[in-house]
Amino acid sequence: MTENFNVNEASKDKQLEQYRADDQGEKLTTNQGLRVSEDEHSLKAGVRGPTLMEDFHFREKMTHFDHERIPERVVHARGFAAHGHFELYESMAPFTKAKFLQEPGSKTPVFVRFSTVAGSRGSAETVRDVRGFATKFYTEEGNFDLVGNNIPVFFIQDAIKFPDLIHAVKPEPHNEMPQAASAHDTFWDFVANNQETAHMIMWHLSDRAIPRSFRMMEGFGVHTFRFVNEEGRAHFIKFHWKPVIGVHSLVWDEAQKISGNDPDFLRRDLWENIDKGNFPEYELGVQILPEEEEFKFDFDVLDPTKIWPEEIVPVKLIGKMTLNRNVDNVFAEIEQVAFHPGHVVPGIDFTNDPLLQGRLFSYTDTQLIRLGGPNFHELPINRPVCPFHNNQRDGYGRQTINVGQVSYHQNSLAGNTPSPANPEEGGYVHYEEKVEGRKVRARSESFNDFFSQAKLFYNSMSEAEKKHIIDAFSFELGKCKSKDVRQQVVEMFGNVDTEMATSVAKKIGVKPPSSTQVNVTMSSPALSQSNTKKSPETRKVGVIVGNGYNSGEVDKVLNALKAAKVQPEIIGEMQGMVESVDGSKLEIEQTFSTTNPVLYDGLYVVGGDAEQPEMFRQQVLYFIEETYKHYKTIGISSNWATVIDRFTNEEPGVVLAHDLPEFTNKFLDSIAEYRHWDRMGY
Repeated sequence: MTENFNVNEASKDKQLEQYRADDQGEKLTTNQGLRVSEDEHSLKAGVRGPTLMEDFHFREKMTHFDHERIPERVVHARGFAAHGHFELYESMAPFTKAKFLQEPGSKTPVFVRFSTVAGSRGSAETVRDVRGFATKFYTEEGNFDLVGNNIPVFFIQDAIKFPDLIHAVKPEPHNEMPQAASAHDTFWDFVANNQETAHMIMWHLSDRAIPRSFRMMEGFGVHTFRFVNEEGRAHFIKFHWKPVIGVHSLVWDEAQKISGNDPDFLRRDLWENIDKGNFPEYELGVQILPEEEEFKFDFDVLDPTKIWPEEIVPVKLIGKMTLNRNVDNVFAEIEQVAFHPGHVVPGIDFTNDPLLQGRLFSYTDTQLIRLGGPNFHELPINRPVCPFHNNQRDGYGRQTINVGQVSYHQNSLAGNTPSPANPEEGGYVHYEEKVEGRKVRARSESFNDFFSQAKLFYNSMSEAEKKHIIDAFSFELGKCKSKDVRQQVVEMFGNVDTEMATSVAKKIGVKPPSSTQVNVTMSSPALSQSNTKKSPETRKVGVIVGNGYNSGEVDKVLNALKAAKVQPEIIGEMQGMVESVDGSKLEIEQTFSTTNPVLYDGLYVVGGDAEQPEMFRQQVLYFIEETYKHYKTIGISSNWATVIDRFTNEEPGVVLAHDLPEFTNKFLDSIAEYRHWDRMGY
């Protein structure tokens, strides 16, 4: 059997503890431990003379600085992460022998990195893009990396086309523009000439591509994997992460404005909520399919551009992940973490998905160039919790001090250790799939339906979501300089929905499509965010307060918001305290110049006495207009309901404080609803 030891959050924290450095109160030294007497001036020949080569302290300090940066990831460069644990609901023993999926209630430490795909490290976070959702499980059998996205399908079917996709979506090489955006000619030229992208494009142009928070987006393994149990029986599976507080998104105008107001919006949201104890939670679900049912559907289960509709293959929730600790150092943990879909444990195996097969090569190759050599697994964030033993030696960044003279397998000098483990001892054995066929460069005919599931996705959207997709097409293609590319894309998506493509064509100045849409009437309600969980928990509400406010009303509302786990933030004209009519005070946390309405999920306008300066009133009206335009909740206190004549009667998402208990409940219900699409007659 494998070595017996306890794997939990504490064990991973203890392992990381030995690498943490707390320099508070310590004397300054060189990297060799030599105490430094002065760190302001380099060693010179006289106070106005040249610097001397013998200044080893200057050289060490400057050399380290010159080498502080490593190559950023080609994709997923802009990311953020957190620590946590995964707790199992029920045993998966009938399906897999993976030990971390055996004992209900068992906890496995995890590290999760969220990211955008196209932009560089310095790009904004609320751009329209796929989001990476990569989870490292530190299990007792080794690390298992579930390296996925917030969209369950991908642009291409074969990994050999991945460089072409990324070259197309990255900034165009002749002028290095635009950054972190797909609204340009080369990307849409690629789409029009690689029509397997159709399904992914529908997701990419939907609200899913501009999530409100990392805490409010789904994650998917994308590929079809295998579970293999102790008896060697295999099932096809797909992995799903379901956020406990539901799936919610930004609107496009809001997303663009947030990029300017706070380019760190999503990482700040994750960091602050963990810091406040609002721990993000995601339930892990699996779709399980017996191998004998591989060919029962009208799509290929190995095609990475296809979903298994949840109404056909239900998602079984098997556990919950909680993120409860922020990182100590962004570079050491977030930048140096190395994920790889090939990091699996016994009981989890691969399939012949051609995109997955290519990723199994590419990720190791990427880590070698980014992290300087083959020993990236020894960096603290990447080290497995369990021991590891092999005959690998040396190389850049080696930390292990190997002892003994033997570094090869099949030996007598060391008793042939380390020795292979048989399956009963936890040794990994690949699933014995029968494989035969001619060597060909080809694609299975079963992969050739590009439009049916794109139509299924569109059928599943609410009217508001459909309008957003049309608007997104119009924006993206409207940025393309080539009218021919625009026309090609419209023609392509006429195969998905003629009415949608015709609406887009009208907006971007090209001809309506001549193509005929596929005959698909099925929908999948699970795909629409209109059916997600809705709760006021962790919503951030801006509270605008001025001198002379009604503290009796405001205190009750603020207490009710906090009791519902809503996060109010007090906004005023200037830093300091504002005073109510009865002399009580509130501290201003943000001013009109340090914040913006797009950074909040709702607005509570308290105001103050009617004698507020005109500039104050103008700022309040600006906050109201922006919040209203983005379909979010607005609550207006009783003493300002008459001052603000923008609303004479309540309308969707606008709550006026006539009766306090009723106002509070209606305001919370409205915040939970989040967007009020019926303002525009959807």
